[in-house]
Amino acid sequence: MRHGSLVFGYSAGMKNILILGGSGFIGRHVCEALERAGLHATVPTRRLPAHSVQMLPRVSVVQADVHHAGQLAALVRGHDAVVNLVAILHGNAAAFDHVHVQLPRSLAQICVQQGVRRLVHMSALGANPQGPSLYLRSKGQGDAVLQQMAQQNGLNLTVLQPSVVFGADDRFINVFAQLQALTPVVPLAGAKARFQPVWVQDVAQGLVNALTMPQTHGKRFELVGPDVFTLAQLVQHAGRWAGHPRPIWPLPSALAHAQAWVMEHLPGPTLMSRDNLASMRVDNVSSGTCQGLESLRVAHVTRLDSVFPIRPHTAV
Repeated sequence: MRHGSLVFGYSAGMKNILILGGSGFIGRHVCEALERAGLHATVPTRRLPAHSVQMLPRVSVVQADVHHAGQLAALVRGHDAVVNLVAILHGNAAAFDHVHVQLPRSLAQICVQQGVRRLVHMSALGANPQGPSLYLRSKGQGDAVLQQMAQQNGLNLTVLQPSVVFGADDRFINVFAQLQALTPVVPLAGAKARFQPVWVQDVAQGLVNALTMPQTHGKRFELVGPDVFTLAQLVQHAGRWAGHPRPIWPLPSALAHAQAWVMEHLPGPTLMSRDNLASMRVDNVSSGTCQGLESLRVAHVTRLDSVFPIRPHTAV
């Protein structure tokens, strides 16, 4: 078995898992890990079909709005555990509060009401109620709400905080690779920001392992890979992997802010925002004070170049 990290002998009482955000990038891999473990997952989505997960035999996809309290209560009912992966990267203060604070609060209340005691919550590395960005502050506030409610109501809560998550189907390395196919130079905001990228399948396996590990109750885990990169180094790696590396132009603060503003207002998905830029004021690396993937029985944490190898003719 990959990693040698699958937890065998899952508890007979841990059969049906509700995955909020299960049709997203990380969620798809969590559903696949649950499938390998022989566990059943329910994945709510606002829009059917959810092609990414609905073909898995043990996954049931249902149409529902997790932000509607009545629908969320009906979803939670009858499950043995809930996993919350719902998050946004862009938005205003109200949107971040709605998704990162109010949804976890409502979810915890409903879990208590429905008698579901096991809750695994995907947060983010650097989450802090006093953080420099709306994203990090709202994530930190959501974590604090969950921890308080878990202590008061006897929920078995585990909080996972990954660095930037990469994978063959990500929108991180792949986007930077695609951009370098279209431009002769990459003007880059936040070029010196540091990250400790982690493979999505390691994150998914660690989460599934955590579900039935009582020693993870009430604890927080930082999910990071073995190597630290600056954003510029990650962009360089993406270009070299894709076969069209481009020079990188690190932008000074004023130009970086202007670039982020422009990208916020372009049509289509937002690739960079001023709030993203604010998040990069703090390094997205392990604090060294928290347990990680090894404690979740992921024995061999995967390196970036194992998934995105540099092609020999582009190596420098």
